[in-house]
Amino acid sequence: MTTTMTPGDRIGALHAAHAAGLLGFLIGLTRGERQTAEDLVQETMLRAWRHADHLPDDPEGARRWLYTVARRLLIDLVRARRSRPPETPVVDLDRACPAEDSTELAVATQAMLAAFGNLSDAHRDVLADLHLRGEAPAEVARKLRVPVGTVKSRAHYALRALRNDMAATD
Repeated sequence: MTTTMTPGDRIGALHAAHAAGLLGFLIGLTRGERQTAEDLVQETMLRAWRHADHLPDDPEGARRWLYTVARRLLIDLVRARRSRPPETPVVDLDRACPAEDSTELAVATQAMLAAFGNLSDAHRDVLADLHLRGEAPAEVARKLRVPVGTVKSRAHYALRALRNDMAATD
């Protein structure tokens, strides 16, 4: 007696077998953006459900199909982000000190923002995580999947680059 799986059962089995692996794969490709990776896994499974009749029957073929769809969805997302104009950063006005509102402070702030923008992505990410978000070096290392020493080294060189850039503007 052979039992055939309904499309819902098949997608449920695919999700159980591959969702965790897909999530890990996408977290790596998105540089630790867990929410984005989860959204991509969900969209991948939705596509599998919509095309359940076209999925390969063999488990390895279905796995390859899922990973290919997930990778292509990520590529589409990256392309969409690149085609949009960059978002302006939100400034928390509660943290600004209104008593020191002067031209000198404004110039120093602009110089700091320009220097921060000149940093490499790796240096900027480490400084933002450590100093703006207040994360511990071990947390940042775990998120970036690098040794703690690498996080500390990047922070050191990033701060040095900021100081040099700020000194050049004075």
